[in-house]
Amino acid sequence: MATEGGDRTTGTDPAVDERASYDYTGGDTDRPGLVADLKRLIDGEVRFDEYTRTLYATDASAYEVTPIGVVFPTDTDDVSAVVSYCAERSIPVLPRGGGTSLAGQTVNKAVVVDFTRHMNSLLTVDEEARTATAQPGVRLGDLDKRLDGLTFPPDPAWGDKSALGGAIGNNSTGSHSLVYGKTDAYIESLEVVLADGSVHRFGPVTPAEWQRRAEESSFVGRIYRTLYRIASEEAEPVETAYPELKRNVSGYNLDCLIEQYEAAVAGDRETVNLARVLAGSEGTLGVVTEATVGLEPTPETKAVALLSYPGLIDALEDVEPILSFGPAAVEVLDDVLLDLARDTSEFGALVEETLPSDAGSVLLVEFYAESDADGKRRVAELLADRRPSAETTADSTGGPTTDAPVRAIHADEAHEKADRERFWKLRKSGLPILLGRTTDEKHISFIEDTAVPPENLPEYVAEFRELLEANDTFASFYAHAGPGCLHIRPLVDTKTTAGIEQMDAIAEGATDLVAEYDGSVSGEHGDGRARTRWNRKLYGDEVFGLFEELKAAFDPDGILNPEQVCGDVDPTEALRFDPDYEFDPGFEPALRWDNDNGFQGMAELCHGCGGCRGPQETTGGVMCPTYRAADEEIQSTRGRANALRAAASGRLDAAATDPEFMREVLDLCIGCKGCSNDCPSEVDLAKLKAEVTYQHHREHGASLRDRLFANIDTVAALGSRLAPLVNRLSSLPGSGRIAEKALGIARERSPPTFERESFVDWFERRDPTVAVSETDHRVVLLPDTFTNYVDTDVAKAAVRVLEAAGVHVDIVEAGGTGRAAYSKGFVETAAERAQDTVEAVEPYVEDGWSVVVCEPSDAVMVQSDYASLLPEATVEHVAENTYGVCEYLDVAGLDGGVPTDAGGEQLVYHGHCHQKATKRDHHAVGVLRRAGYDVTPLDSTCCGMAGSFGYEAEHYSMSQAIGSLLFDRLDDADGRPVAPGASCRTQLSGDGRTAVHPIECLAAAIPEPNR
Repeated sequence: MATEGGDRTTGTDPAVDERASYDYTGGDTDRPGLVADLKRLIDGEVRFDEYTRTLYATDASAYEVTPIGVVFPTDTDDVSAVVSYCAERSIPVLPRGGGTSLAGQTVNKAVVVDFTRHMNSLLTVDEEARTATAQPGVRLGDLDKRLDGLTFPPDPAWGDKSALGGAIGNNSTGSHSLVYGKTDAYIESLEVVLADGSVHRFGPVTPAEWQRRAEESSFVGRIYRTLYRIASEEAEPVETAYPELKRNVSGYNLDCLIEQYEAAVAGDRETVNLARVLAGSEGTLGVVTEATVGLEPTPETKAVALLSYPGLIDALEDVEPILSFGPAAVEVLDDVLLDLARDTSEFGALVEETLPSDAGSVLLVEFYAESDADGKRRVAELLADRRPSAETTADSTGGPTTDAPVRAIHADEAHEKADRERFWKLRKSGLPILLGRTTDEKHISFIEDTAVPPENLPEYVAEFRELLEANDTFASFYAHAGPGCLHIRPLVDTKTTAGIEQMDAIAEGATDLVAEYDGSVSGEHGDGRARTRWNRKLYGDEVFGLFEELKAAFDPDGILNPEQVCGDVDPTEALRFDPDYEFDPGFEPALRWDNDNGFQGMAELCHGCGGCRGPQETTGGVMCPTYRAADEEIQSTRGRANALRAAASGRLDAAATDPEFMREVLDLCIGCKGCSNDCPSEVDLAKLKAEVTYQHHREHGASLRDRLFANIDTVAALGSRLAPLVNRLSSLPGSGRIAEKALGIARERSPPTFERESFVDWFERRDPTVAVSETDHRVVLLPDTFTNYVDTDVAKAAVRVLEAAGVHVDIVEAGGTGRAAYSKGFVETAAERAQDTVEAVEPYVEDGWSVVVCEPSDAVMVQSDYASLLPEATVEHVAENTYGVCEYLDVAGLDGGVPTDAGGEQLVYHGHCHQKATKRDHHAVGVLRRAGYDVTPLDSTCCGMAGSFGYEAEHYSMSQAIGSLLFDRLDDADGRPVAPGASCRTQLSGDGRTAVHPIECLAAAIPEPNR
C-alpha cells in the first residue's frame, strides 16, 4: 500500500493484490486480473490485500463476511466504471459509508465501495430553498456543522460518524423522529449508478412524465415501468401489509411510493419523488453518488422533563398520553440499565444525584421551543398532572393504587443547556454500559429496533419479557418510546450452539410479536443480515413478491448487496462469534487483565460502532488521533482491534506478534489511551499494544532505539552528567542526520537540552520552608525523567506552589516510573521500575503522605497502569494516594490558600491524553481559574508527540499530522499555551510556540515575597 512522508499508513505490498484470486458469488472463480483492471479503470484506490479485506469484513453488527476487496472512488465516473466492470462479470458490489450499520447490511462477499475517504464533500447549500447537495461519504455531523442555522433533520445517535449515503441506505432517523420523521422525507433527488453502470438522477416526476419514461425500452425505462405498475396496481396489498408507524424501515419503501402516487392522482400534489424509493434499500437497488436533501431550521431552544416511575410498564403506559403534548422526543430507560448505571464510576453519581432511589424507569421528554418562556410553559403543562401527589402511592406490584392516570413518582426539568445535557447523558448511558461486557455473552443487535405503535408498548413489552424469560435470558429496554421503537439487546453467547438456537428462537418470536401488535421488525436500523429473512413473515408472500419484482427491475443479475432486504439470508450465519470461533494469540499474556476473559475479552470487546472514526470538529475527545490524521480504517481503534482479533482467531493469515502485523496494524498506535475513555466499549488499545509489543520483543527481539527509549531515565541521567558538552554536540551541524541514520531519530527534531544540576540535586541542597511538624499536608514528590533532568523549572515551581500552600515536601528517587518502558512494550522492565517506585513511596503513604507527580503520563502510570504490572494488593494503596500536582491542589482544596494574582491573563489549556482518559484533566483548569487566570480549555486530541513516537524518523510526518489538529485549535484561540505534558510542550515548541506547565503559571502568579 501507499506510504506518505515515511509513514506506512495501511495495507501491504500492492504486488500481493496481483496474485490474489477469489471465489465470487455467482461469477468467475479465478480472476487474478481483477485488481489490475480496476486500477486501470479508476482514479481512486484499489485495495485487495488481506489486511484491508479483514478490516471491511465487519461493521457495527454481529456479523463478519470477508469482502472480495475494497475500492475508494474519487467521483461518479469511478463508481460507474467499477459497477460496469463487475456487472459484466457478475461480481457483487456493496456501497458502504462509515460502517456503523447494526444489522449487517454493510458486510458481504462483494467489492466494497467506500465513499468516506474521497467522496465526502458538501457541494452546495441553497439557504433560500433549504436544500444541500453532498456526496454520500460526508458525515452527518460534518454536514450539519457547515450549515448556518439549518440542519439535516434525521439525527441518528451516531450521526457524527455515519455517512449521508448510509442514512439514505438505511432510511435513518433518531431521537427526534416525532418531529422530523425519517430520511426519506428529506430526499429531494439522488444521482444513482444503476446495476448496469449507467448513471441516472431520480427525483420528482409528474404522473405524465412517469408514464412516458415507463414506455422506454431502456434499462431505466424498465425501472420506471415497474415502479408505475406497483404504484398504480398494488396499493391494496401494500396498504394492508404495512403497519401504521412513524418508525418502519423494513422492506422497500413501497408505502411511501404509493402514498405519493395516490396524492398525485387525487390532485393533492403535482409530482411523485421516485428517489425516495431508494431510502432504506441498503444499496440493493443502486449506488447513490450524490444527494440533494432538504433542511430545516435548528430549534430556537429546547426544554427537558425527566420523569421517574416505579417500573418500566408504568412509564410506557404514560407514553401515549405524553404524546398529546407535542414533544420532540420521548426516551425511556428501564430498571436494568438504571441498576447497571448505578454500579459504574461513569454514571453512578449521575443516577444518584438525578433520580430517586426507588426509580424503576425514567422517561426523558424534550420539547422544541421558540423561547425559554415557551419551553418552561410547555414543560409546566406536561408536569401539571404528573408531579407526585400525596394521594398517589405504589402498591406491591409497582403500580399506582388509584385509578388516576399514571403519574410519575418524581419529576425534574432542565432548561439551561448544561442541565439538559446532563439529563441526556443519563439517557445515553445505555449503550456504553451494555457494550462494556468482556464475557462470551454479549448484548448483540439482532432485534434491537423492533417497533410497535406507542399505545401497544405496555402489552408488547410485557410479552417480550416473557419471550426472553422463556429463552433463559434478559435484555434492557430503552431509547425511542415516543414513536414506539425500543432498543432491545438480549444477552446471548453465540460461541455456543445453544446460544445460536437461543438467538434464532428470540428473533422469530420477536417477529411474531411485532406482527401481533401491528409493528415492524426494524424501526430504525434496517434489515441486513439480521432481519431480511423475517420480511416475508412480516409482510406476507404477496408484498414480498413485490420486493422481488422491484429488485429484479433495478438489479436483474442480483449483484448489488446480494440477499439483503428481499433475500433469504440466515440471520444466525456469518456471525463474528460462532461455535467454530477459536481464540489463540499464541502466547500467555504477561500483563494483568482484571476484566472478564482477560486479554481475550479486551481483544474481542470492540463491537464496531466506529466511534473512533469521528472527526475532531464534531466528535471532540481524544480518540483516535491517528485515524483523524490519516483517515485510514486500519489506524482507527476499530481497525486495530478487529485486526488483532482476526489474527488471534486465525481469520487473518498472520500472527499478532509477526513483524508485518506490528508494522501494518500497531506501529502507528501512539498509546494515547483515548479509546479507554472515548470508546463506548472502552477498548484499551494502548494496553493491548503494550502486551503484543512485549510478546513481539520476546519472539523477534527489540531494536537498539527501542531499548534506548525504554531506558530513557538512564540515558537522561547520563546526559545530565555530561552537560553542557552533550548539548553542544547535539547542536553541531550534521548531528541530526547522524542520529537519524544511526538510530532512526528524526533529524527534524531538536534533542532535549539536559540540565547539569538535576532537580533532585537542587532539592537536596535546600531546606524545606514548611516543616513536617507544622502541617497536616505532607507530600512526597516523585521526580519524573523530564522534570528531573531536562525541564527542572517545572519541578521547582511545584515545590514553590506546594510550600506556599502550606505543604511539607519531600522527594524520593526511584529511577523513573517505568512509563517509557511500558509504552515501548518492555513489560518486565516496567514492572521492575513499578516495584521500585512502590517500595520507595509506600512507607510515606502508610504514614499518611500523598504522592505527587508533575508529569501527567507518569502520574497515570502509578494511578492506573501499575495495576497491569503488579498485584492489586501491592499497588492499590499507593495508586489511590497518588496525584498529579494540580490534581492534588484541587482535591485537597489547598490552592485557595495560596496568595495569587494572575491579573486575568488569558491561557489556552491543552490537557494530556492520559489524564483525559482517566478523567483527571479538569483539575488544572479549576486551579488556574481560581488563581486569577482566564482559561480556555481546548477540546483537543493528542498532540502527536506521544513520548518517543514523535522522535522516530518514520513517524515524524504522522506526528506532525496529528499535531496540526492541535495547532489549528490553538490558532483559533486567544491566550498563552499551557500544557502539563512534556511531550505536548515539545511538540508545540517544534511549531514555534512556547508552552508552559500549569504549575509554572501558578508559581508565577504568587507575589514575589511568597515565592
